[in-house]
Amino acid sequence: MTPALLQATELNFNLGGPGDLDRFPWSVPASILLLLLIAALLWKGRRNYMALPELRKVDGPPSLDATVVIPARNEERRIEDCVRSFPRTKVIVADDASKDRTAELARQAGAEVIAAPPLPKGSKGKPNALAAAAASLSTPYVLFADADTRYEPGFLASAVEHAAAGKFVMLTPLLRMECVSFFERMLAPYAYAIYFCGVNTKRAHNVLQRDILASGHCILFQREAYEFVGGHRNVATAVLDDVAITQAVKRHRMKLRIVRAEGLGSVRLDNSTRVFWRAMKRNSARVFRARARVRLPVIFCTIFMTALPAAAAWSAYEKQWGMMAALFAVPWLLLMPWYRGMFSALLYLPAMLLFPLIALNALTASFFGRKTSWKGRKV
Repeated sequence: MTPALLQATELNFNLGGPGDLDRFPWSVPASILLLLLIAALLWKGRRNYMALPELRKVDGPPSLDATVVIPARNEERRIEDCVRSFPRTKVIVADDASKDRTAELARQAGAEVIAAPPLPKGSKGKPNALAAAAASLSTPYVLFADADTRYEPGFLASAVEHAAAGKFVMLTPLLRMECVSFFERMLAPYAYAIYFCGVNTKRAHNVLQRDILASGHCILFQREAYEFVGGHRNVATAVLDDVAITQAVKRHRMKLRIVRAEGLGSVRLDNSTRVFWRAMKRNSARVFRARARVRLPVIFCTIFMTALPAAAAWSAYEKQWGMMAALFAVPWLLLMPWYRGMFSALLYLPAMLLFPLIALNALTASFFGRKTSWKGRKV
């Protein structure tokens, strides 16, 4: 090799000395790593959610009788629609000391109304009301449905047939979240996407594992199994009664199933920013009380998403425009299924900054033992 060619070769492969390190665009590898971590967690979250079986619609009445129990406290704006979701089914509304027309409107809609007994010391309102309503049931199945839920025709038959066919004593349908206010449309899909990063569907269904996936908005129980585990009376002091009763079912090695039911029912929170904030705070508390394998992916994904704007700004400073665009585009694409739209998914941008504040608020409240107000009571 000639000296000129050797010199050219040396120049081509010269990586520079220590003095050149300050000019190396560290934003590129750091941003790529951050982007890969975010993409992996968001993809995992969507995969976990879609791994849940879908509740298939069954036409006609259920082959086995079921009673619907609705706990209600000051629900006059929503109780009628929920009761009328079950036109040919016995519906019991457990009125939890409402101060409005909840009981009157529930009766007009066709429900039987019972008054929840006085709240024992340490007990929570919802499980206390549910336990009272369930005490006299005789049907093979009972559906516990919150007043802020709505159901399509055929929902109850579909749920009962699915539970009976699979011999599941407990069925938890995950309903479609109806988002109306700006904060709901911005935060609810984002929170769902983050939460499912830590969900393991197989472990949640495996009665030998302690992983819990619960939603108290809607739960179908085989009545005898419900009574065997002690029902809501056994979890009357639990803040998260749905988690506690799911744990009781698993302790007794009974089969349970969580299903996707977006097409057959929906849940609608109070159209109030304050109420929605409190609901998000309560759900964030679920994560901090969950096992480490559930909690840590959620925390890491939240941190990584919060770091995304700083990484994008760093890339812009280094004039790495393609990298900056990728940092915003990849999460946007992965979050589209949760937001159900290309343009609505852009709401993840403010959500990734606001969501950590809710989570931090929930964490500090849990750490210092502060209670939050929910339906006029401290929980």
